[in-house]
Amino acid sequence: MTGIKVSNVSKTLDSIHTLNNISLILEPHKFVVILGPSGCGKSTLFNIISGLIKPDQGRVEIDGEDWTGRTGRISYMQQKDLLLPSRNVLDNVSIPLLLKGVDKMKARETARGYLQDFGLQDFAHLYPRQLSGGMRQRAALLRTYLFTSDILLLDEPFASLDAISRRKMHLWLKDLQRHYQSSILFITHDIDEALLLADRIYVFSARPASVELEIDKAFINNGAQGINDIKYKILTILEE
Repeated sequence: MTGIKVSNVSKTLDSIHTLNNISLILEPHKFVVILGPSGCGKSTLFNIISGLIKPDQGRVEIDGEDWTGRTGRISYMQQKDLLLPSRNVLDNVSIPLLLKGVDKMKARETARGYLQDFGLQDFAHLYPRQLSGGMRQRAALLRTYLFTSDILLLDEPFASLDAISRRKMHLWLKDLQRHYQSSILFITHDIDEALLLADRIYVFSARPASVELEIDKAFINNGAQGINDIKYKILTILEE
């Protein structure tokens, strides 16, 4: 059973107070969305959760163990896909396995076994420049999954896609999450995206970010009027 608990995390970067006493929980097999205005510190929080930087105060626990300032436990997919242009899809998604010491042939064989579930079975031999935006994101997500499959941090992975492609990716990602039972922490500043994907939403204020509202799935599924009320509350926070 894998989950994340962030407790009372604060951070100042380059004399800018970025995060203010943030606490949140990602329960096992749940899809939790962090929703907040651009520049409020959401990505900084992901850097802290993944261990890339340390908070000024607070802690990050994974499965009850203190992982504050430690890397290597969870997967983190940033906004850009960061695929290597000189490698085809199969070799790009095999990289996490190679980093773990798996030999090249075995890494390719293992990665190939996931291509169909990720919709990439016909694209293994292609290079990033030959892929659509959606396919690039699928490849980046598979690479992220093969690093660590149980907990994924996804930082606005679909922000660069057009509306139709983004909607398709939303539905695909939800199906994928249910199939693999991963725990996902997802960043967005898109209200509709958050409401579609989330089991729970944490709404952040403008910088320095604090948790202004927590919304559970029971409220998200509370009919059209309930959704409109939630959207109004969220907009009120985001526009302050």
